[in-house]
Amino acid sequence: MHRLIERGLMFGNLIEVSSPVLVERYNRALEHLTGKRTGLEDFHIDISGYSPEIGDELEDHLYLNHGGCNRQFILLTTEQRHAPLLNAKFSTSREILKQFITDNEPQLFALTARDAVAGELVNSVFSVSAPERLFDIRKVVVEADTTEGTLRDAEQLGRMVDRFKDEEDAWFDDVLIAEMIGLAKRTGDVTRNPVRLRHAEFGQDDFWTAHFGGLYLFRGVEHPALIARQDTAALGSLPIKHQFDFSERNRIARFLELNDLVEPIVKARGIDAGAILRQKMDFIVVDAAQEAGVDLTGATRRDIRALARQHADQLPAEYHGLRQLLNWAESGGPWPRITSDHPAYFYTLRAADRPQQDLVNMLLSELAPKDVRQLFICHKEVFYRLYATWSETKKSYVADFLDREYQADKAGARAALFGHDAPMDTPPQPPREDLIQRVGPWGAVRR
Repeated sequence: MHRLIERGLMFGNLIEVSSPVLVERYNRALEHLTGKRTGLEDFHIDISGYSPEIGDELEDHLYLNHGGCNRQFILLTTEQRHAPLLNAKFSTSREILKQFITDNEPQLFALTARDAVAGELVNSVFSVSAPERLFDIRKVVVEADTTEGTLRDAEQLGRMVDRFKDEEDAWFDDVLIAEMIGLAKRTGDVTRNPVRLRHAEFGQDDFWTAHFGGLYLFRGVEHPALIARQDTAALGSLPIKHQFDFSERNRIARFLELNDLVEPIVKARGIDAGAILRQKMDFIVVDAAQEAGVDLTGATRRDIRALARQHADQLPAEYHGLRQLLNWAESGGPWPRITSDHPAYFYTLRAADRPQQDLVNMLLSELAPKDVRQLFICHKEVFYRLYATWSETKKSYVADFLDREYQADKAGARAALFGHDAPMDTPPQPPREDLIQRVGPWGAVRR
């Protein structure tokens, strides 16, 4: 993972916490949520406040996500909205946190100027010990407050103010007036500067979860379904009619088509389909070269395509299917018959412009894993897991490619691939060298 970390492709854009004031605020929030404290004087945090260094120190990388269900969070700055979410168990968690911070930025900016904000993404359930519990998740409510209870006190003060205004004899209630003065010292003037957080409830119809081997649940479509990476028989009886696993390619393809969730790359508007197909083909060549033990150190696109010409008869069916499609798109060749049981099928698709777009691209990237650029963009958890299994030469080539052609222009790369995708966040800051030296696979930090 060292190559990825050096290039900001892993643990990029984390927020550094090094000032004694912020460390103490973090400790107060950490103790408030978990009863624990860190002895580290500096560390890095993601959008939720999770730190890989503290996870290693506590020997618990789920210290803010016990059971992987209701993620807790610690906000020290609104700049955390630009950070990634590490060790994600639900695909929607980062977007919910980012939206919450964005919608409440002025209030959170004021609150974090004095204290840390601690909270929790509360699902409809408190445990996902069995697959059927996932179907009880319908919404996520964001509960948050400072460690000193500023929001709680502000709400109480607001009720007291209303009572003071409405009750005829409130002017003579010395106890009420004293309590209001005491609370106002902590919260400020809530009549002129109300301290309230909004947009704290989010629907949860469609999501991916890392639980039970990896599941995609689509409920906000006309024909709902559950798609599992592994055999659905192991999940038992579930309250949904259609259940597929990754071996059932025809049924997954039919599901995507019935719900109008995908479109062919060659028919999508506003993108260079030929360039995208060529890049996918290059990645398939790289994968085949790894299997054959070919050294790709320093390889350029020209080198990769020369390898493809020299060893065309040894390349897999995915390559030849995409080559035929490219020939149709650019040279007027015959339309290739690439059905859903063809290995190249899911490489030819992208998500349509639907509310489930990000989830569909996530699913497609896992169904077409040799396209490492799409896998990195859409499903980093799987990318990191597969990266750890590759040969050193493939690791080197992929890390160099992503650094050279993706990191330099994230927004442009996503627009070229997906067209209707929103721009990426601001570029990550280079990670500190001591973090690079200590960070191991999957976020574990070596002492």
